[in-house]
Amino acid sequence: MARAAAATVLAFTILTLLLPANSFSTRLDKREMGISTKREKLSHLHFYFHDIVSGRNPTAVRVAGAATTNSSATGFGMVVMIDDPLTAGPNVSSRIVGRAQGLYGSADMTEFGLLMALNFVFLEGKFNGSTLSVLGRNAALSAVREMPIVGGSGVFRFARGYAQARTHFINMKTGDAIVEYNVYVLHY
Repeated sequence: MARAAAATVLAFTILTLLLPANSFSTRLDKREMGISTKREKLSHLHFYFHDIVSGRNPTAVRVAGAATTNSSATGFGMVVMIDDPLTAGPNVSSRIVGRAQGLYGSADMTEFGLLMALNFVFLEGKFNGSTLSVLGRNAALSAVREMPIVGGSGVFRFARGYAQARTHFINMKTGDAIVEYNVYVLHY
């Protein structure tokens, strides 16, 4: 029994020494992923983001806040979970092209600056079922904000680019907002 255990330990030790140190990763050929023959494309997407915080069916809900959030001039520490409609036009009744799903939080103590961590989930046309991921700062009171596109799925695998946001409308009483997005993304 002890010999069998010793033999197992010896075999495991030899096998471990023979494997490369980075055995958790493998270098791939682009052809295996189906991207070596494809040309990278630049796509422009234009849509409106409806952040609805009021009413009976809000699409943006505050889920967290610090003890000092309500007394902060910038709402520092507030976290909001969203499932906002993305539409072809500025009216909420316009054709829905996708959803913005994720969260944003107030991450600046001196001016109104949000950390955006969300996915644009597309629901129609050639992008149906594909996503783009946004992770970055949104200086929400600036006329134009630029946030990075850090990846995607489906049609947008290996995506990179940026999103420009412009406030189209904001109701200062309710907090509801419509934001125009122009997204420029490189993908295969």
